[in-house]
Amino acid sequence: MAGLLSRVMPKRFRKEGTAIPVVRLQGVIMTGGSQFRPSLNLANVAPMLEKAFAKKDAPAVAISINSPGGSPVQSRLIYQRIRALAEEKNKKVLMFVEDVAASGGYMIALAGDEIFADPTSIVGSIGVVSGGFGFPELLRKIGVERRVYTAGENKVILDPFQPEKEGDVEYLKTLQLEIHKVFIDMVKARRGSRLADDATIFSGLFWTGVRGLDLGLVDGIGEMRETLKCRYGDKTRLELVAGARNMFGRRLPGVVSGQGGAGAIGAGAASGLAEALEEKAMWSRYGL
Repeated sequence: MAGLLSRVMPKRFRKEGTAIPVVRLQGVIMTGGSQFRPSLNLANVAPMLEKAFAKKDAPAVAISINSPGGSPVQSRLIYQRIRALAEEKNKKVLMFVEDVAASGGYMIALAGDEIFADPTSIVGSIGVVSGGFGFPELLRKIGVERRVYTAGENKVILDPFQPEKEGDVEYLKTLQLEIHKVFIDMVKARRGSRLADDATIFSGLFWTGVRGLDLGLVDGIGEMRETLKCRYGDKTRLELVAGARNMFGRRLPGVVSGQGGAGAIGAGAASGLAEALEEKAMWSRYGL
């Protein structure tokens, strides 16, 4: 029906050229989200992905990625959803790195059949990191006695208020190695022979887009609009697929649970501030 209407419609009213749906994925990758801290996770991005891949006449879906990483689980879930939709709808996925696609951000970028970056983009950081603080002397200094009761000898593993134990650290590193192997296998499967023979690729280092091209982490240097017009013609149109918005036109964040009121807002603001500082630290690691 759409094809028939386009043929009978006066030429001046027809939309000519190829329309490419565009999805923007930006932010630290983590579950949840709030009005103070929208986050990048499968629940938030799935509707946009479904809508983008549902455009029948589009030969490809363009996705911009701008993320310093975060949850490996959410990163992999988003990656899997993109690949599943690409195969189901028989569409090519073109991934464009903005400031950074590092760690989990690069894991998502692997969903692209081709990956493009700016010369100054940051890519890589193929590794796993866990961090925290230890406060074994703090409670004693302020005169507080910590009381913890458990069933299971390892229920307080890596407790920040107890001295660090060598066995706990070794166990954590075992988990990290398992996750790292999954990440490495994904990179090898998706990038294949394009990868350079360089042991540092899986060391956790990160590089500029130019060096990433040399290493085979990306396929080309290019900006989205220019690249798509070069590939599909000068009349190519980029159609941004946005997330849901409320009645005032503001973008809705992820699902928010809990009760309203001043108390909840205050708690949310405090929590949001702490999380914002944590996110800032993640971006700062890449000079952003």
